[in-house]
Amino acid sequence: MRPANSSTASWLAAAVFAAVMTIGGGLVAAQSAPDSENGRYSMTPIPEGVLRLDTRTGTVSTCSRNGAGWACYAVPDERTALDAEIGRLQAEVEKLKGQIAAGPTVSGKIDEALPKSDPLKKEPKVAEGDRKIEIPLPSDQDVDRVMSFLEKAWRRLIDMANRVQKDVSGKI
Repeated sequence: MRPANSSTASWLAAAVFAAVMTIGGGLVAAQSAPDSENGRYSMTPIPEGVLRLDTRTGTVSTCSRNGAGWACYAVPDERTALDAEIGRLQAEVEKLKGQIAAGPTVSGKIDEALPKSDPLKKEPKVAEGDRKIEIPLPSDQDVDRVMSFLEKAWRRLIDMANRVQKDVSGKI
């Protein structure tokens, strides 16, 4: 092996420097790659195509293949609709608070006496002597009909129980 002279050493140093710059430059290039190449979008397969999540903005899109190629459409964001509804309700609450503040003041106490009965309840005006509630009692004929019905039902029940008992005892 021959001794290293200054030109060989400088050439070797330049080669090492170039190799380090090439490797380091590759890392820098990988870090500064465009967003579309470096994971800005996260893709998940779905039956209709692909669900795409933009990791920078949080926008979700569905991408599907059509006759002309792939097309992506933004998925409606429920959060946007909820925020709009919350804003509308807050504005309505503020408006109602303003109406209450501008309206007449109402205290809990009133000066006149309350009525003894409910003014909305409509009761027929009758004299005290005419207020009678009559419940008609059943006649003897009605009682006899009910008793006859119950007696027939009872006899049928007993006959049915006897038939079941005979059937069971005959089969066992």
